[in-house]
Amino acid sequence: MDAMSTGALESTPSPLGPAGCPVAHHGTGADTKSAPPRRSRADRIVRSLLRIQERPVGVTAADAHRAFQRSMAISATRCTLTYLVFPIVIPLIGFGVGVGPALGILIGVVAMVCDVFAIRRFFAVDHRWRWQFSALILSVMVLLTVLLVEDIAQLA
Repeated sequence: MDAMSTGALESTPSPLGPAGCPVAHHGTGADTKSAPPRRSRADRIVRSLLRIQERPVGVTAADAHRAFQRSMAISATRCTLTYLVFPIVIPLIGFGVGVGPALGILIGVVAMVCDVFAIRRFFAVDHRWRWQFSALILSVMVLLTVLLVEDIAQLA
């Protein structure tokens, strides 16, 4: 081969990915810039409400699952405390009269904040189940809101 044909071969873009692999490798240091995903109007509205820009660097679907698990664990803890520990266990040991509603408010607010972060994470990574998870999380938030109102009424 002469120098001209060798240079032509080197400058011809290969249809294969890095190291000749036909599979696209995201996050391997190769140039992976692409156009933002096409989103529905509803997705754009929710992303705007949640103040989400494009997918944050390093955030994965596994991170979204962990955020969801954390928010559900906090909500479950709150429900366990509200329906088991506060009304049954605490009176049995004669401790903490009036503590239940205050702790319920605190835990409920933390749970709802975690719920919002979980929804944000699912939308930030464009998780395929983001709408289903969001519906579940929002229904938990409605229940937490009812409990918060009850706790505030008990304190007042």
